[in-house]
Amino acid sequence: MSVSLQDKVVWITGASGGIGEALAHELAKAGAKVVLSARREAELQRVQQSLLAPERHLCVPLDVCDEAQQQQALDAIVAHYGQVDWLINNAGISQRALVMDTSAATDRKIMEIDYFAQVALSRRVLAVMLKQGHGQLVFISSVAGLVGTQFRGSYSAAKAALHLWANSARAELYEQGIRVAVVFPGFVKTAVSMNALTGNGEALGKMDDAQAQGMSAEEFAKITVKGLCRGKSYLVVGGFKEKFASMLGRFAPELLYKLIRKSKVR
Repeated sequence: MSVSLQDKVVWITGASGGIGEALAHELAKAGAKVVLSARREAELQRVQQSLLAPERHLCVPLDVCDEAQQQQALDAIVAHYGQVDWLINNAGISQRALVMDTSAATDRKIMEIDYFAQVALSRRVLAVMLKQGHGQLVFISSVAGLVGTQFRGSYSAAKAALHLWANSARAELYEQGIRVAVVFPGFVKTAVSMNALTGNGEALGKMDDAQAQGMSAEEFAKITVKGLCRGKSYLVVGGFKEKFASMLGRFAPELLYKLIRKSKVR
C-alpha cells in the first residue's frame, strides 16, 4: 500500500542544501507542504523559492541543538498548518578523523548534533503527533552507522545510536499511530565531507573521492521518498558496495571487518 503525501505537512531539518534540499523538491512534487529548517535563513528562502508552488511551503530557521529554538519552531509550524505529519531528521555533521586523533570535545559535538539534538526534537514533535493520533518520524542515519569504517568512529557511533533509539520508539509507539523509519545513505554527492569535522573540530574543507563519485542527492531523494511512501522502515540507499557491506554486517560480520580493513573510505 502506498501512502499519499498530498497536503501532508513534512518538516525537514538540514534543508538548506544537499540531501535535505533534494528531499524537499521530491516531497513538494508529491504534493506535500514542506517546512524547511536550518541555520542559514537566506539559503532556506532560496530552496523555498525553487520548490513547486513555493507559497505552500514554510521556512523556519533553526539551530537544531538549541532546545528553546526547537520549541519555538514547532509552535510556529503548528500555528501555521495546525499539524505535523512527518518529521525528517536530516540535520547532522560528519567526521574525517582517526579515533586516536579525535578530541573528546569533537566526540561530544558530533554526538550533540547527530544524536541528542535529533532525539530532543523528535520527542517534542511526538507530543504533537500523539495528540493527532498519527505521524511519521524519519531519521537520516548512514551506512557508516551500520558497519563502521576508518575516519568515522564518532560519527558511526552517533548514527548507530540514532538507529537503535528509533527501533525502540517504533516498537513503543506503533499502537498509537506513530510510524518510525530509518534511512541509511551510502556515498551521496553533497558537501558533507567539506563540512566534516577533523579530530580537533575544524572543518575538513575538501571533497572526498568517494563522496565525489557517489549517488546524486536527487536520485537519493527519489528512492527514499518512494520507499517511505511504501511504508518501509529500514532503507539502505546507495550503490552495490554500500548495500553489500550492510548485508555482511548482519550475516557475516567477521568477513565485513576484514574487508573494511582493506577498503579505501576517504
